Amino acid sequence: MTISAWFGLALVCVLGAMSPGPSLVVMAKHSLSGGRLHGIAAAWAHALGVGVYAVLSLLGLAVVLKETPTLFNALAYAGALYLAWLGFKSLRSKGGVADRIVSGEQSSIVEAVRDGAMISVLNPKLALFFLALFSQFVALGTDLSSRAIIVVTPFVIDGLWYTLVAFALSSTSILGRLQTHAVTIDRLSGVLLILLAIRVVIPW
Repeated sequence: MTISAWFGLALVCVLGAMSPGPSLVVMAKHSLSGGRLHGIAAAWAHALGVGVYAVLSLLGLAVVLKETPTLFNALAYAGALYLAWLGFKSLRSKGGVADRIVSGEQSSIVEAVRDGAMISVLNPKLALFFLALFSQFVALGTDLSSRAIIVVTPFVIDGLWYTLVAFALSSTSILGRLQTHAVTIDRLSGVLLILLAIRVVIPW
């Protein structure tokens, strides 16, 4: 794979990672409620899920997913249920950002890893994203090293992006301002997650 081709791949991966969505909400939740380490743990668990989809796409399983509506719908509905569950938790403020900031309770590393991984693994649209993306780059390098680069690039970019998010949200100056509006953040996060869940089931 040439340098120019890799830059094209990296650019698309950066734009994909930066797109706002449910993943950003989950990363923000754990960065605020648990701190920087929890946000980073969620970030790399999410990146691992991205890496899994990247490998599956290279193996051609994304094509099977696209051609099997029943399987795609099952994964989509599972993801929507998980998003809705996270949303209702935030709305009720039981284990959400507001409660943990007020009480001093932290989310566990296990919870951060679980949510980070599941929010990417239960997102079948990632498979279609990589199917469309990799169709442009796989033909450029059929050797093992080139395919390894194609998989590692989105994994590293996704992990680094959400690590930056964790650092930003867990900094003292930013965190102080956000803590003042913790309840509002909880409510808005809950509404956003539920809307995203509805959008999966009923495309707008």
